[in-house]
Amino acid sequence: MNSILNEIENELVKAFKAAGYDEKYAFIKWSDRPDLCQFQCNGALAAAKEYKKAPFMIADEVVEKLSLVAAFKTVEMVKPGFINITLSDEYLLSHALKMCKDEKLGVNADENEKIIIDYGGANVAKPLHVGHLRSAVIGESIKRIKKYAGNDVTGDVHLGDWGLQIGLIITELKARKPELVYFDESFEGEYPEEAPFTMSDLEEIYPYANGYSKEHPEYKEQAQKATAELQSKKRGYLAIWKHIIEVSVADLKKIYDKLNVSFELWKKESDAQEYIPDMVEYMKSEGYAHIDQGALVVDVSEETDKKEIPPCMILKSDGATLYNTTDLATIVERRKLFDPDRIMYVVDKRQSLYFEQVFRCARKTKIIGDNVELDFLGFGTMNGKDGKPFKTRDGGVLRLEQLIKEVTDKVTEKMSDRGMDEETLKDAADKIALAAIKYGDLSNQASKDYVFDIDRFTSFEGNTGPYILYTIVRIKSLLRKAAAENVLPSDEEFKNFGSKEETDLLLSAAKWTDTFASASKENAPYKICQFIYELSENYNVFYHEHKILNNDNEEEKKAWINLSKFILKLLNTGIDLLGISAPEQM
Repeated sequence: MNSILNEIENELVKAFKAAGYDEKYAFIKWSDRPDLCQFQCNGALAAAKEYKKAPFMIADEVVEKLSLVAAFKTVEMVKPGFINITLSDEYLLSHALKMCKDEKLGVNADENEKIIIDYGGANVAKPLHVGHLRSAVIGESIKRIKKYAGNDVTGDVHLGDWGLQIGLIITELKARKPELVYFDESFEGEYPEEAPFTMSDLEEIYPYANGYSKEHPEYKEQAQKATAELQSKKRGYLAIWKHIIEVSVADLKKIYDKLNVSFELWKKESDAQEYIPDMVEYMKSEGYAHIDQGALVVDVSEETDKKEIPPCMILKSDGATLYNTTDLATIVERRKLFDPDRIMYVVDKRQSLYFEQVFRCARKTKIIGDNVELDFLGFGTMNGKDGKPFKTRDGGVLRLEQLIKEVTDKVTEKMSDRGMDEETLKDAADKIALAAIKYGDLSNQASKDYVFDIDRFTSFEGNTGPYILYTIVRIKSLLRKAAAENVLPSDEEFKNFGSKEETDLLLSAAKWTDTFASASKENAPYKICQFIYELSENYNVFYHEHKILNNDNEEEKKAWINLSKFILKLLNTGIDLLGISAPEQM
């Protein structure tokens, strides 16, 4: 289905060509002055130089051709050469009807790429904290948008599970419980199925061991040795490592479920290790990698660089691998297992130089083909009201689970006088709190920093998640009442009676296809937020200005109920793409 901009542009192309002008000037945009018109074409201004003619003269000739188009209510030239267009109510309605009957609401789901999207950024043995929020919610939304656009998308959490943190835990566990069978060199039996620690234990052990290692070099050496022995497949250490992963993943899934974030793949850094030896040997044998001050590196700088891009280190001087090595091996793994057209990384924008090195190295060494896109989607920081990265009141890093609880408690407090039973209140508070958190994040451009303001984000008014859900719940309530009164209109009774509120609402709805296409192309969930906020605003104006169920005109009543159903479908689609769901009551 053509978007409304495409359909208008098609008419402009015909008009420009009929008037003797190049069709490249037939471009259209939504009007910056909705009080004057709905759409605007500035092509005559651009064409004036080529045709050595005053812009208003070109515009007049094009307007003459456009005046015959039935879809346009008014078409006028405004000096110095703008072409202002307003659509007929009949055309707006017919476009809305086509959208309503389309499974994807007019979106052409034809992108058809195989995409791996790397997001989440979690590490085993560590709780998720507020620093993990943006990667999770942005990545989940982009994944949903890309799937809706027709792509085959796989989300990978890509757990950090193979570094020094595991060695530190093993070292501290051995110091505390040396009697554990995992540390018995002579043990040859089966290790216990149940872990000798809980997630709470790990959350205490790792920070302690990490802090202790910074003040005791000999302890850090033990941890490094334990890490090396684990990576050399020492049997007892492998068993501990497996326990760490099992305990950690169970806890991570619990928190990600609360965020309505899910991953098709739970791959780990360790999964890429088997690809490293062959990859390193290939880079050496093909002459891509060389020794520099004892380390194995690949030069990735280019003549056109305006800033220095350091070499990409593949192995340290002692032969140890780095994050670079693992990330490059993961690209090899993804190519072999999934053969993707695109790999996307949703990470902190402060890692841009690192990923520039890794991507260039992958290209230069040809471990990935030129036909595969590598996308770095960098996001800004979530800050407190002081403008600095979000912290707890005592300056610590706030756990994500605690953040969710604080927002949920805030919402529950605001709804305490709504007269809901306990189960209904809990369901509503959970969903509204999640909408407050995710919409508060996603309504900003991902690359920009933003301030997390719990009071503003949980407000039921303004550009917030709760306000969007309030609009959805209002429509659900209306439709329940209509069904109870046996007002069940058929699709044929979807009409426009010409009020400004109806026209504004239909015009907002018509932006969906262009908005979605832009959001998918630019990986921009904030554009979905802008759309559903404007749609909610216009629906609420329409709702307040018209008596829907108390209308004596049955034809109007049924038409407006169908219009409400259409808007509900659009809003539900929008919030689903953001990873949000609406309660039945608020």
